[in-house]
Formats: sequence, structure tokens, C-alpha cells
Amino acid sequence: MFNRFYPDEWVDSTYSIDFEALYKRGYRGILFDIDNTLVPHGQPADEKAVALFKRLKSFGFGFCLISNNKEPRVVSFNKDIQAECIFNAKKPLAKGYLKAMEILGTNIKNTVFIGDQLFTDVYGAKRIGIYNILVKPINPKEEIQIVLKRYLERIVLHFYAKAKGIDKK
Repeated sequence: MFNRFYPDEWVDSTYSIDFEALYKRGYRGILFDIDNTLVPHGQPADEKAVALFKRLKSFGFGFCLISNNKEPRVVSFNKDIQAECIFNAKKPLAKGYLKAMEILGTNIKNTVFIGDQLFTDVYGAKRIGIYNILVKPINPKEEIQIVLKRYLERIVLHFYAKAKGIDKK
């Protein structure tokens, strides 16, 4: 019943992902959510984020920020990152994901999506067949509409963990 929302992978942090292994598996494009995936909600790119994107570039990855935020937020975050970006993406609709892959010159087989929300990030990526990685939110302080979705996410993730035989707290 909840399978359509199950991530392909679930990790603690974007910064714990083995990007070199993803590259060796044939992935060439990475689509990122911003808030609570790369930095706490509303924060600028920090040293950790800037270093990550430099590292990804050295591997040969193309990358694109795909956010439901408005242009000023995405442009502000991207100032020091210099990634391709799509703002007001309307995730989980397919259009933003497809446009990001078009910009990067990648496809559903060699692109991965990384985000912190099941019902927008993961569900949107799954709908079009992009490999996806769910990360735990960086900061629990979020807007009220996201807080409410987190309660539903906990239910889905409970069944996901049970189905996969994992213990995620």
C-alpha cells in the first residue's frame, strides 16, 4: 500500500552518501533538494555544502538543485555552489525532474535524486523512475505544513523499515 512512497535508499545524511560508489554504478547526474537535505531550512550554503559540490564535480557528476522554493531562496543558496537549478519545481510533479535531467543531459537510468521528504522528493522521483535516496532532515524546526507531513511520513517509514528488516530510529 505504501510502496509507492518507499525510498530506494534511506540514509542518515547527504554527507554520508558514498558518491564515488554511485559514480562507479553508472550514475552521472544528481538532483538535490535544498532545505533540510543540504542545509537547515532557509540557511545559505555552508562550507560543508560547498565542499560537497566541489567533490562531486571532481568525480565528473553533473548536478542540479530542484526545489519547490521560490527563485530568491534557490538563487541565494546557489551563489557559492554554482549548480544548475530549478525553482518552483512543484514536486512531486514530473516536470521539474524531467527538466533537470534535460539540462544535465542525463536520463532516468543514470540520475539519482536526493531529498528529505517522502511525499514530494521521493514520490516524485519514483513516479518517473529515478533512483532516489531519502535523507533524515538536518533540522527538526520546519514550517507547519511540513511538520504535519512528517507525522504521515513516520507511518510510511515504519512499514518501510519493517519490510526491509532495518532498524531506523
